[in-house]
Amino acid sequence: MSPRHRPLAGLLLTAALIGAVQAERIPYAKDEISPPTPQWSAIIEANAPSTPTVEAGRRKLLVFSLRTGYDHKVMPHVDRVVQILGQKSGAFETTVTTDIEALGRENLASYDVLVLNNNCSKGPRRHLLLDELQGNPKYGEMTEAGRQAKADALEQSMLDFVHGGKGLVVIHGAPTMLNQSAKFTEMVGAAFDYHPPNQEVTVRTVDESHPLVAAFRGKGPFIHRDEPYCFNGPYSAMQFRPLLSMDVEGLKDPQGRASDIVRYVAWIKPYGKGRVFYCSPSHFPESYESATLLAFMLDGIQYAAGDLKCDDKP
Repeated sequence: MSPRHRPLAGLLLTAALIGAVQAERIPYAKDEISPPTPQWSAIIEANAPSTPTVEAGRRKLLVFSLRTGYDHKVMPHVDRVVQILGQKSGAFETTVTTDIEALGRENLASYDVLVLNNNCSKGPRRHLLLDELQGNPKYGEMTEAGRQAKADALEQSMLDFVHGGKGLVVIHGAPTMLNQSAKFTEMVGAAFDYHPPNQEVTVRTVDESHPLVAAFRGKGPFIHRDEPYCFNGPYSAMQFRPLLSMDVEGLKDPQGRASDIVRYVAWIKPYGKGRVFYCSPSHFPESYESATLLAFMLDGIQYAAGDLKCDDKP
């Protein structure tokens, strides 16, 4: 290295060290995920924002928390996170349901935002609505054609809800809800492909100046244990505004495909007159104890509700 390059190298090293110091590292999550305790909820309550970024009318959120496939044990934690974010900030009130009837057109009309909470369906079909219509004794008298017609109607109800001007928030594993549906995955922005084993993942902002990542500014990367989700389908077109990406260098990936393209873990996108916010973090409750992630989620919900205006062009 020539002498004139040494000062620059020193500055780069210093910057790297500063970044490392600023990184927010979440304590490594436990393998076993227990139901949310009052003590855990108290941590969320203490770290959640006390006011919303944008003061607006009190919105109504419907959190849909049914799964028919993989059981993300973090689902009840996500329910509590959303409830606490709304209660403490005053930005919205929350209703939690596992009833697919709640996705019907008339019921959805009462809400401003639909939150899909880890709604994993059974493979390989990956169609949660048909899973429920076939597996729930409540629908035992329906014909196959009747179940298909009802599933199609409920899916269209969700699509129309968002396209008509409302909001959609998609948490972690929820893209698999209707993973084979071209319309649903186009609305979300991606279809689930696979994920390497859960491990420590480093998350970075894509554009630090964007208002929806304000919670991360000046804090360096966000390092936590997670399932590093990888997507395909509409994801290849990247018709969304990326917010967060994960480092793929050094990622433990037996399939070796995670580094093929840039891997985003959070984004926003318009859908018709409505708005979609996808947030992959996190598979583990410990991540939600971070004031940073809680503020980020509240801002994302406010974007979906139409209150926090920002650039959402791809």
